[in-house]
Amino acid sequence: MSSLALPLPEERPSTDSRFRIPGNKGIWVGITCEFVEFLVLFAVYFVARAHFPESFEAGSERLSRVAGTVITLLMVTSSFFIACSVVAIRANKRKQSIYWLIAGLVVALGYPVAKYFEIQWNLGHGINGESGIFFTVYYYLTFNHLVHATWGILGILWVLARHLAGGYSPEDYAGLEALASYWHATDIIWLVIFPFFYVLV
Repeated sequence: MSSLALPLPEERPSTDSRFRIPGNKGIWVGITCEFVEFLVLFAVYFVARAHFPESFEAGSERLSRVAGTVITLLMVTSSFFIACSVVAIRANKRKQSIYWLIAGLVVALGYPVAKYFEIQWNLGHGINGESGIFFTVYYYLTFNHLVHATWGILGILWVLARHLAGGYSPEDYAGLEALASYWHATDIIWLVIFPFFYVLV
């Protein structure tokens, strides 16, 4: 069998990651669907922005860049910690891998908390989904991203439970890699959303 063949979910991945896709085929189907969904939403964003450029320029100035920056730092940091968890299990450092995963979970949980306070700040400044086309698109995209991030957080909890039960080893860590791949994909999408709304590039 070719070394380029993707492992089935139940197969144990090779410790040589140079010739395989991380995780499993199932997670990449999910990631592809996520990317396609947000490509459609970004198309809607650009159509709306092309028709209402003044609304987008004025709306961006009203958002809290502090909140957007905090969420960005939380997403990037949690992704880094989860990547460290994968590296640790590959090196047969199970306890370190678990500690990194717990750290990734704690930081990831900061995202919905930060989003809650951002929404409260928005409402306190009269910003809601009916405040104009910019904010309608803003809420729709960011809430969709929050939903995907929530699925990712639930995935972290599931993988952590399996990890604590001894479900992963240096020879078998496809589930942990699949989680990392999904979380990185969700992170990448936020890194696109952030400048589109908070900086308006």
